[in-house]
Parts: sequence; C-alpha cells; structure tokens
Amino acid sequence: MNIISQTQARPAMDGDGVNIKRVADFAQQRFDPYLMLDEIKSDDKQDFIGGFPPHPHRGIETFTYIMKGGFEHRDHMGNVKAIRAGDVQWMSTGSGVIHSEMPLADANEGLHGFQIWLNMPAKDKMRPAIYRDTTQTPNPSLTHANGATLTALAGTWQFADMPDSSITNTSIEGLAGNAAIADLKLTANNQVDLALHHVEAVNIYLYQGTLTANVDGKITSFSAGTMLRINPQIQVRFHAGAAGLGCLILAGNPIKEQIVHMGPFVMNTQAEINQAVEDYQQGRFGALSLS
Repeated sequence: MNIISQTQARPAMDGDGVNIKRVADFAQQRFDPYLMLDEIKSDDKQDFIGGFPPHPHRGIETFTYIMKGGFEHRDHMGNVKAIRAGDVQWMSTGSGVIHSEMPLADANEGLHGFQIWLNMPAKDKMRPAIYRDTTQTPNPSLTHANGATLTALAGTWQFADMPDSSITNTSIEGLAGNAAIADLKLTANNQVDLALHHVEAVNIYLYQGTLTANVDGKITSFSAGTMLRINPQIQVRFHAGAAGLGCLILAGNPIKEQIVHMGPFVMNTQAEINQAVEDYQQGRFGALSLS
C-alpha cells in the first residue's frame, strides 16, 4: 500500500450540540472528490440527542451510513425515512435541499454512523435534488476465503483475487466523481487485496482497530480516527493489526475544480455563495413539514 498522506480526525460539534470526529479539507481539497467525513460514535445520548434540526444544502452530495442506532430523515421533497443500522442514504443536493436528521426515539443502544460530503462538479450544482436510500434494499457484501468482509455501500467492488463474477453492484450509483464507498472488516492480523486500479484516488478512514503498512521501509501502524490517502495504482493490501480492522474506503475520481465554501453551501465562486444565501433567506429552497 502506497500512502500519500495521513490526516487525524479532530473533535468537533455540529447540529444542536452533536459531538463528532471530523476530517475535512475545503481549502486544498486533498480528498477530492470528497470534502468531509464526520463520525458520530457514542453510547451517551447527550452526545447526539439534539440531532440536526432543519438546515439547507447546495452544491454537495451527502452520504450517510449508520452502523448502530439511527436517525429520522425529513426533507422538503416529502421524504420521511427511518435510517437504521446497516442503512445508507444519499442526497445529491444540487440547487437546494432543506432537511433534518433527528435521533430515533426507539434507538436506545447508542449511535455510530458517518456522514460524508462529496463535491459536485460545476455543471451539476444547480440541477434538481436527488434522494435515495437502502432501507428496502440491503447493502450487498462479499466474504473472502480468509473471513474478510466487504460491504459495498455505493459503486462496484471486488477482492483482487476473486473472479469477475464476484463483483458486487450496489443499488446506489451515480455519485459525483464516480465515487464508490465500502466498509471493510478484517479479523486480527489478517490481510486482503482489493482491486482499485480503475479509480484515480482512494481515501481510507479507519474507525476500528489498526492497519499496518510499509512506509518508507518501516512497518507503521495507523489507528482509528486516521484518514489515509493512497495510490490505487500500486498494490492495495489491507493488513489488520492485533485488534482487527474496520475501515471505510472512499474511492473516486477528483473533480479538480476550485470551490468556495460557506457552511452548508459549496459552490465555485463567491457570487454563487451569495446567491445561495439569498435564495435560502428568501424561501426559494422550499419548506420542511414537521407534521
């Protein structure tokens, strides 16, 4: 595994006092086409009970993956969905979305999940919004002979030594930057290779255990809360440490466009940001029904 860079997630707070760990880069866009990854992980309701009351977005795609607990999603398009453990939700916000994400009343076992932001190319930023989820179509998974499991959350995935017939296709396709996202789990000291040469960029977020890799001739261990950017054209081997490994793999093709970011809006110019703010303030994003 050829590691280009590593970034540590930092504690942050968003929504109505929700405690998260965040990896983000809106300036240099080191994770292009990805902009940000938030991880929520707590068994204490006080860390997330406030949820994310109604708020707008424009110019990005949000990708939510829940591993434990859940949220109720509502948006101005009329979607009301309970997103629970194992579910994925994707919104291509385009010209504008207003939505809320509030903890489910019956989710009493804590919360563990991720929200990932992807940039949208300039040509798509003002298209109508798109909403999809997997509440009725569980995410497909592959199990390697050595016990490693790969859950495909978006896009097409394959173990490097599996036959072509084992390629997994998900129900969520068409993400910006031809993005593909998967959840990989390995048992202690196990290893597996993934076929990723068809994409230009790969980011790996470690959420459990450790990953070991040869960095400049030295075996190095990376722990949970680390984002690694790797070169997918060189053999991509995942080697778990003594505590096993759980990680999200974020693959895609960089969009390579300059952006301007302000809160929930990501556009290409300051004038477009100003227009987004005006449109929201004037009610042009629509309204969210709470009934």
